[in-house]
Amino acid sequence: MSSTRTGLIIVGDEILSGKRQDRHLARFIELLAARGMQLDWARYIGDDREALTAVLREAFASGDLVVSCGGIGATPDDHTRQAAAAALDRPLALHPEARALIWARAQEMAAEKGETVDEDAPDMQRRFEMGVFPAGAAIVPNPYNRIPGFNVGSVYFVPGFPVMAHPMMEWVLDRHPERHGAVGPKERSLIVQGAMEASLTPLMERIEADFPGIKVFSLPSVDHPQWGRHIELGVKSPAPIEAERLDAAYAALLDGVREFGARVCAEMVR
Repeated sequence: MSSTRTGLIIVGDEILSGKRQDRHLARFIELLAARGMQLDWARYIGDDREALTAVLREAFASGDLVVSCGGIGATPDDHTRQAAAAALDRPLALHPEARALIWARAQEMAAEKGETVDEDAPDMQRRFEMGVFPAGAAIVPNPYNRIPGFNVGSVYFVPGFPVMAHPMMEWVLDRHPERHGAVGPKERSLIVQGAMEASLTPLMERIEADFPGIKVFSLPSVDHPQWGRHIELGVKSPAPIEAERLDAAYAALLDGVREFGARVCAEMVR
């Protein structure tokens, strides 16, 4: 049975240093939610080939649906293609369809400037390196400039540029309709004032004991602009579960909060 877990890998020293702000995580979560899916894990990693190889080896072995963003270019600080090949113990090879797409794009760009491009020129040969993938890889189409990403199994590699990566993420997710709707019912939560997490912990433990498969979560805040000091307390299911069971767990949670004497100032469904 294939895994329904989904992971995201974000590659780049510029993210870890703060030179660039990550725009992939929030967007990927949105794209997953629109398809009834959820993000199970995410990893940020710098441009370190050895470390990236270890992360990708785990991803390939997991059976998870994984999207990796960044590092698939052909400059010295791009290591993702090489790390993927090392993780798979496969050689790198120029993908013929990727080569054709790169060549077509180069000709278009030259024509726009009224120039021609030499297929054998050193610059063009370096551009072809963007189509050098682990042997046996398939391409992931890039609607922005047609320079493709690639995948091996359920691990997909896209560029770091959001304008390219995000539509490519959508393409990846839409190729796996069997994973859509795997999350089950949406979570339900309430905003609680006048209680401490420690005081509500026994209630949370009781809900999880009484409703196997239900996960209770608690998100405290001390300076919310609308609710001030409060706790968002809720229930969700990490696996598909009947909506009636989630509703029953939420009702028990709500009753328990009210019996405790805390104030419920909002209820939410996601």
